Amino acid sequence: MGVPVLYKDLGLMNYQEAWDYQEILFHDTKNAKVRNLDLPQCEALPKLNFLLFCEHPHVYTIGKSGKDDNLLINEEQLKEKGAEVYHSNRGGDITYHGPGQIVGYPILDLEDFEYGIKEYILDLEEAIINTLADYGIVGERLEGATGVWLDTHIPGKTRKICAMGVRASRHVVMHGFAFNVNTNLDYFGYINPCGFTDKGVTSLKKELGMEINIEEVKGKLQKHIAHIFDMNLEE
Repeated sequence: MGVPVLYKDLGLMNYQEAWDYQEILFHDTKNAKVRNLDLPQCEALPKLNFLLFCEHPHVYTIGKSGKDDNLLINEEQLKEKGAEVYHSNRGGDITYHGPGQIVGYPILDLEDFEYGIKEYILDLEEAIINTLADYGIVGERLEGATGVWLDTHIPGKTRKICAMGVRASRHVVMHGFAFNVNTNLDYFGYINPCGFTDKGVTSLKKELGMEINIEEVKGKLQKHIAHIFDMNLEE
């Protein structure tokens, strides 16, 4: 049957609001896990895993290893672009979130899936790679960098289509991935994406030359994640 996971599409949600919601679920999941260590199996408290999808208004987030100087515009320019900036507790450097991008926030106890953190990230990447394959696009991994990339072996052509950054505590994870579907790529021009200055960013729309039905992409991605992680998704 797979591991029960509650799926929610939060729609367009402010970054801080989504982060606060994640933190509640993250701490509830972690605390239930800790309490259950001291209880017999028959008295174990219920614990859920979650998969959240959403989109954000224009926002830049800087991870724990990020550098402020990878944001290339000042506060006044941010306001002109209608964007905000947050320092996040996820891993990684700076990235952009905005409309037309699928942001995925799995809040999972990896021990329920018999995963380590490295395997977890690899399989998150695999779900994106399989979704890209549904559209005839070959997604790849890049040595020394997380996320999903295109044309990694062609100098000057390498570009990222999905960024990743997670936080983990007691094998419970939060944050996740940002998959560019119909994303306005101009906003990446105001940062060094993920700290890189020599690699580009792309989207499904740019690669295919047309607007993509984002709900269709969500459905395909949801199925690939559920299959790879052996999830029983509930809504």
